Amino acid sequence: MGAVERNGFRFEPEYSIINQNGAIHVYKNGDFIEEITFSFSGKFPELDQIERLVDEYCEQQGI
Repeated sequence: MGAVERNGFRFEPEYSIINQNGAIHVYKNGDFIEEITFSFSGKFPELDQIERLVDEYCEQQGI
């Protein structure tokens, strides 16, 4: 699962199968902005879940 680019922001997901949780690291111009945490079930988070979290973040931040 690769990074997602939106309006100059880069969203890099990472996750732990053992802990069933993950984080999306938000960057702007290479600078770390914040971390969005989430949980999931199964072998890995669904791509739709990652994209939905990125969309929600962008909407909340006016990006």
